[in-house]
Amino acid sequence: MSDADGLYIGLMSGTSADAIDAALCSFVPRPRLLAALEHPWPAMLRRQLLTIAQGEQPVDLDALGHLDTAIGNTLADAAGALLAKAGVAASAVRAIGSHGQTLRHRPDGPLPFTLQLGDAWVIAEHTGIDTVADFRRADVAAGGQGAPLLPAFHSRVLATPGQDCAVVNLGGIANLTLLAADGHVLGFDTGPANGLMDAWCQRHRGKPYDHDGAFAASGHCDQILLDQLLADAYFQRPPPKSTGREYFQLAWLDGFPRVAQLAPADVQTTLLALTVESIARALHDHAPDARSVFLCGGGVHNAALLRALTQALTPRTVASTAVAGVDPDYLEAMGFAWLARQHLLGLPGNLPAVTGARGLRVLGSLHTAMRPHA
Repeated sequence: MSDADGLYIGLMSGTSADAIDAALCSFVPRPRLLAALEHPWPAMLRRQLLTIAQGEQPVDLDALGHLDTAIGNTLADAAGALLAKAGVAASAVRAIGSHGQTLRHRPDGPLPFTLQLGDAWVIAEHTGIDTVADFRRADVAAGGQGAPLLPAFHSRVLATPGQDCAVVNLGGIANLTLLAADGHVLGFDTGPANGLMDAWCQRHRGKPYDHDGAFAASGHCDQILLDQLLADAYFQRPPPKSTGREYFQLAWLDGFPRVAQLAPADVQTTLLALTVESIARALHDHAPDARSVFLCGGGVHNAALLRALTQALTPRTVASTAVAGVDPDYLEAMGFAWLARQHLLGLPGNLPAVTGARGLRVLGSLHTAMRPHA
């Protein structure tokens, strides 16, 4: 048995910061989800995360340090809650793979960087489990986008030999993985998924997200605004590319004068159409032969979004990853557990064809826990 065999925990919180997805996994002989849960962010901490991520509040160094520790504490709590639910001792877990919470992602320009908070030393200390974190910066240092990082894992669990297929993760940002019949893998962020819709819903309905897409279903798409949004330079850029909430945020949306002329419900409907159209164009341009599209992420629970995607992507088959035996809510958390295992094995986790990095890199840094003496 390899030293890296055993159980792993993946912790994932995306750009929506709606909750922490925690997954207990094994990978021998194949990836398996053994237990999972959604751990809530404390309400005040979540508001702070979103305010900073959207550039609405300056943050000083003391506040940043406190935030790093607070996020680490909450991630450790999520791992502890998962172990309690599964009835598994911490000593049975080989490592935790923690994505952390992204506050800034700026992979382009003369001094590219990506910033995820959530002190991994805090996680290791509180759980007693070795923790691998800070997965994105090695790829960025190698000239890559640092995102998306999970196409390699998607290939492992969802590729269909001899067939082109695609995986669309509907988080705060939408990212697309293209799995070609010949084994080639491509991936990139297509643009906003739930993030802008969530923020607009919070502003106008006082709710953190649009349940079942009811707010969007109550309005009408404004084609003029949709065309203006789709004219943004990001949608015209070829991959590799990635983005985040620091770009596609309410300040970006408010920069279009047309928004102020429309009813809030019509803007929400148009934002849903933006998600759908940007994904459909990406598939048309980069995966015209993909007949199957697997969906994962929080957006799979938005009924209006699923209806619109299914219609726009016809005649492709559109379905949740559940049809392939993979829980759509925890695919990403499983992926970061897998990346932790890759790190312990000394194996690369990135794909240069996806991120644009100069080569394969072992991702993350290891934070060793002080385990109790026998």
